[in-house]
Amino acid sequence: MADGSNRYAKLIENIFNKYYREGDQEVAFEREYLVRTAKKLRIKLPKNLGDVVYSFRYRVNLPESICKRAPEGFEWVIRPTGQAKYKFSLASMPRIIPNNLLAETKIPDATPGIITKYALNDEQGLLAKLRYNRLIDIFTGVTCYSLQNHLRTTVPEMGQVETDEIYVGIDQRGAQYVFPVQAKGGTDQLGIVQIEQDFALCSSKFPNLICRSIAAQFVEDNLIALFSFELGENGVVISDEKHYQLVPPEQMTDEDLANYRNRAFKNA
Repeated sequence: MADGSNRYAKLIENIFNKYYREGDQEVAFEREYLVRTAKKLRIKLPKNLGDVVYSFRYRVNLPESICKRAPEGFEWVIRPTGQAKYKFSLASMPRIIPNNLLAETKIPDATPGIITKYALNDEQGLLAKLRYNRLIDIFTGVTCYSLQNHLRTTVPEMGQVETDEIYVGIDQRGAQYVFPVQAKGGTDQLGIVQIEQDFALCSSKFPNLICRSIAAQFVEDNLIALFSFELGENGVVISDEKHYQLVPPEQMTDEDLANYRNRAFKNA
């Protein structure tokens, strides 16, 4: 781990060990604890305190001393519980990982050339490719429109949350939907806590719309994994996963089209 991550690990490990008791399924803490712990350990804090928590939610694993205290089949995650308040909590699906064995579907790449030239393989580049190729429409089967990106708001009992992009849509029956989209590029990972926050956000801000949470991840250049989620009896579950390969139109072969026709007949 980098020096910064080592500092973060020492801080978060110390806080967990101080408040954890054998058998606990949740361990509450506040951002202020980072300040007190850093002072005690003589660790220089980053200017953005939130980056310590963000790092373990989306970039790196929690320290091994914390991980080993999770029962079999579970892992510790960090969930928000209010303004600058958090809790370590057990989850059975902490990270959302694309299935490498899933079939790919080729999509003629409609990304404008100038966007392709300058877009990076980060979340902004990914969001642009989703938008220009109407991948949310294709994935959900609903006509969708981008309402706002980087929506930051507060949700009761969670505090501040942020969604990378919000789509609204309408289907052939006239039913209206809201699709919060979380996108991850580079080395950042999709986490189940983000999806939980999206459902809470939609329940609070769009109570009359059907909420379908979406996550997007670059598998590799121009290969995009899309996930949809629903709320089950035991929390968030994956309801669908598809992989879309953006290709120049001339790379769409007759064989590809025949395969996709067969898929359509099988699913009819």
